[in-house]
Amino acid sequence: MNEILHAVFSTEGFVLGTLVPFLFVLTVVVFVHEMGHYLVGRWCGIGVKVFSIGFGPELFGFNDSHGTRWKLCAIPLGGYVKFVGDMNATSSQPSSEEIETLTAAERKIAFHTQPVWKRAATVVAGPLFNFLLTIAVFAVLFSAYGRPVLEPMVAEVTAGSPAARAGILPGDRFVSVDGSKVRTFADVQRRVSGRGGDPITFVMLRDGKEITVTATPELMEQQDGLGNKVKVAVIGVVNNQEFGQPRLITYSPVGAVGAAVEETGYIIQRTGQFLQRFVVGREDKCQLGGPIKIAKMSGQAAKLGFDWLVQLVALLSVGIGILNLLPIPPLDGGHLLFYGVEAVIRRPVSERMMELGYRAGLLLVLGFMGFVFWNDLFGC
Repeated sequence: MNEILHAVFSTEGFVLGTLVPFLFVLTVVVFVHEMGHYLVGRWCGIGVKVFSIGFGPELFGFNDSHGTRWKLCAIPLGGYVKFVGDMNATSSQPSSEEIETLTAAERKIAFHTQPVWKRAATVVAGPLFNFLLTIAVFAVLFSAYGRPVLEPMVAEVTAGSPAARAGILPGDRFVSVDGSKVRTFADVQRRVSGRGGDPITFVMLRDGKEITVTATPELMEQQDGLGNKVKVAVIGVVNNQEFGQPRLITYSPVGAVGAAVEETGYIIQRTGQFLQRFVVGREDKCQLGGPIKIAKMSGQAAKLGFDWLVQLVALLSVGIGILNLLPIPPLDGGHLLFYGVEAVIRRPVSERMMELGYRAGLLLVLGFMGFVFWNDLFGC
């Protein structure tokens, strides 16, 4: 019995080692996302009935002075803000009959009776707050720890690699990658890692002269910082301390924010690039995971330290923000798509078209959820 309790409740066990870090990561990301909807909605004069973390039966909650029910529910895989006039947790367009059931006071503050710009601002605030959370996390980390970097030098070239075939030599210095200037070796890795199979133009500095070469990165299985196997595009060059001359960049608070914005922009760009390549079959399906994979990564990050866990929060927050902006009902991007059409045609999209859109979108969302669960359990 003692062995079972130790396996479950020790810091190496399931509860403290995996479940608690997972709930921390997911709750922070979901809370910030929904808080974006809530704050901007309230700023726009929209009434809020429910702010929920989780779905299903309520575990505990309270009503605030504005009549909003704040609650924590039993299934912690998401959350929602339910505005006045919403007939469900997805804020889909209510029917004319449902709107008629609202009182005059409720119609004044109901979500669906607001100008389209207020609805759009409220919806986009969720993903925007996710991005702001990531910026805040990186700004704090950069201020506290700085950023270790290497000069963009080539110490070794792997025999038979794309770099070797392109004519890159030890001692070369990267100047630019596909026209983008690089300042550190990490800049080179960023511009290569997501471009497997794409020819890339490199400008190298050799003996004081610039030369131009073209190499096509190849996918290679590596271990990430948490020990997971991932496939990353590489050209086959290695740096070291002698050539890279490692140094630590320190930041002022303002400089840390600027660096955090730049880092978050890179992650957004890289995630969007991955999704585009994934759709056309050019990325490994095992790179996508669901709650089980996130829980595993949360446990791994927690063992490495709280700063690793916070970095996972930042990365997951960007992913949640981007996924919610996809133009698929009932995601935030699907709502924005309908509002965009409404702004163009100067009238709401018909109830029939919205219903068809939500049904089709829900099937896509459920299909995606099934796919990542399959990956988690059997596929990878």
